Amino acid sequence: MTTPWRASERTAIIEGMSQGATYTAGEMRAEKRAVARNSVWAAIGITLLKVTVGITTGSLGILSEALHSGLDLVAAMITLLSVRVSDKPADADHQYGHGKVENFSAFIETGLLLLTCVWIVWEAVKRLFFHKVELEPSIAAFAVMGFSIIVDSWRSRSLKRVADKYDSQALFADALHFRTDIWSSSVVILGLALVLIGRKLDLGWMRAADPLAALVVAGVVVSVSWRLARQTIDALLDAAPTGIRNEIIVAVSKVDGVLEVDRVRIRRAGNRYFADLSIGLNRGVTFQRSEQVTHEVADMVENILPDADVIVHPVARAGSSENIFDRIRAVATSSNLNVHDISIQDFHGRLHVEQHLELDERLPLKKAHDRVTDLEADMRRKVPEIASILTHIESEPSTIETAEQVSSNSEIERRMKEAVREFPNILDMHEVIFKRVGDRLYVSCHCTMPDELPLSKVHDLMTALEIRLKQLDPELFRVLIHPEPSTDNVR
Repeated sequence: MTTPWRASERTAIIEGMSQGATYTAGEMRAEKRAVARNSVWAAIGITLLKVTVGITTGSLGILSEALHSGLDLVAAMITLLSVRVSDKPADADHQYGHGKVENFSAFIETGLLLLTCVWIVWEAVKRLFFHKVELEPSIAAFAVMGFSIIVDSWRSRSLKRVADKYDSQALFADALHFRTDIWSSSVVILGLALVLIGRKLDLGWMRAADPLAALVVAGVVVSVSWRLARQTIDALLDAAPTGIRNEIIVAVSKVDGVLEVDRVRIRRAGNRYFADLSIGLNRGVTFQRSEQVTHEVADMVENILPDADVIVHPVARAGSSENIFDRIRAVATSSNLNVHDISIQDFHGRLHVEQHLELDERLPLKKAHDRVTDLEADMRRKVPEIASILTHIESEPSTIETAEQVSSNSEIERRMKEAVREFPNILDMHEVIFKRVGDRLYVSCHCTMPDELPLSKVHDLMTALEIRLKQLDPELFRVLIHPEPSTDNVR
């Protein structure tokens, strides 16, 4: 269970997805907007040059490139708008932020590219078969297309660098546009060169090189459009990244305490992922331990998807190694109760359970008894092997008692140490402290026992010693014994 950062608070540090560096949210916004603005200005200049030269030369290749660049200008403006909107913090109406604007921007750019293809193919077919157009290749045409390649190369690298740095789909789509411009411009130059060569060599069939070059441009655009379409549609439909879900399941399954991974859902908005997981935990774990495990799971997911917003939902599950004692405790825990000192006797296949249950000391007996009755009925229903249950009700203190330490009572202490000799496995008694709470005498002590003594035997010894000490001194109201291993008390 993690508390996601509010977007307005993410002004401190953001991890770079691809470079492992850190940036402030302000730096990210400024750099993304600057490179998008530069792309717009470059698109304006290139489009105007291509339109001018395309009209003067009559080259369909150049005119198709001009149209392509014009749509790239529209795409660049949409990209600039999208990066400005996508960086806005989450609000009451957009609780996952505005990152989807970048995905939608990329989707629009895909549509614009496909419109470019339709016009180019239509005009190329018309010039090939129905309407011949004489071209006038010029130095200006070659110069403009060469200049276009240089500018497109510069802005494509700039956009891709910032897109990779901040994992921006809108900037990446823009960079992909301009990278295809490089190839398509090169094809147009080749087409013009072939037309010029054909004219010099009087090869009439080479006049078709320009519309053929335009068709090649359309093929490049279709290829790019198809790639963008798949990416943007997947993002808009919240498709999980390929292989990431299984990677998360494998990693989370290795977290200590996770019994199973019930559900993993991943969605992306802009450059940020949102992950929603449901994991099975042993139903006997404490709330604190459950919180620790969910934090570990969230950290594991963030190692795979940096800066992800992760929500982990723990679900109680019965462990494969769960015994009847665990099942009894689990039923009590589900009612927000804790039982202890559970003992089970088998009477010819019929199990009898005895247990201790602490309830608030201020609770009236009738209400306390009703709660115990409900608990016992629930246990018999969920653990059908149980034939009968007897619950010892204890009062759980809810007030702090005023105590006064009593000076050492040498006579009682001497009798206590003599009683210890009756128990061979108790090697030593020390740190005996007397306290008086109201008119009651409390005593606490430390007892040394063998290191390898089973805990069940330790408990039996402490219970027997407590009974024996109260027999020797009826004045003792409560005896608290702390067991210690012998290696901790080497004297």
